[in-house]
Amino acid sequence: MSVPLVLEYEAVLFRQARTLGLSRRDVGDVLDYLCSVAHRQPIFFLWRPRLRDPNDDMVLEVAVAAGCRYIVTFNTRDFGSGRPFSLRVVTPREFLQAIEVIQ
Repeated sequence: MSVPLVLEYEAVLFRQARTLGLSRRDVGDVLDYLCSVAHRQPIFFLWRPRLRDPNDDMVLEVAVAAGCRYIVTFNTRDFGSGRPFSLRVVTPREFLQAIEVIQ
């Protein structure tokens, strides 16, 4: 997790809160939980921009800096293949299949 990514999650959650049936307090609780279980990853911005959407760049930066093997998203098209970073960009279903939680 990075500070810019938390702020992006906050903006999206507040924007979608009504649709999701969340109160402002619920949004705060979700963010507090994410921050409590996440690893804060330092990031070095040496290769931006890489993707069409700067908010997607934030996700890619955290994944690369943390040495992740996967980016799990419904937005696979905008991330491309994950190359040259040795990342697999997969949907949630594909990830659960890869880790053998579902078939």
